[in-house]
Amino acid sequence: MAEKYKVQLDRPGCIGAAACAAANSKRWVMSPQDGKVDLTEGKPMKQEGWLETEIDEAELATNIEAAKACPVAVIHILKKTTGEKIA
Repeated sequence: MAEKYKVQLDRPGCIGAAACAAANSKRWVMSPQDGKVDLTEGKPMKQEGWLETEIDEAELATNIEAAKACPVAVIHILKKTTGEKIA
């Protein structure tokens, strides 16, 4: 069975640098309303303003690239089964 991952966005902490959108424009889209990034297919989390979605192995590399490109480290990627943070 292929590993699944959770991608989480601390949207309130986003500064709108757009590095994530440059790395992966499929998942990361800049909002014209406030200049911050939106996580496509992201669902609200318990933390105010945070979003989360699930991805599979096929999307992992580009989302890790997006997380590493973020200058304020508001993108988190975890293994779904263990919760281990990988980016």
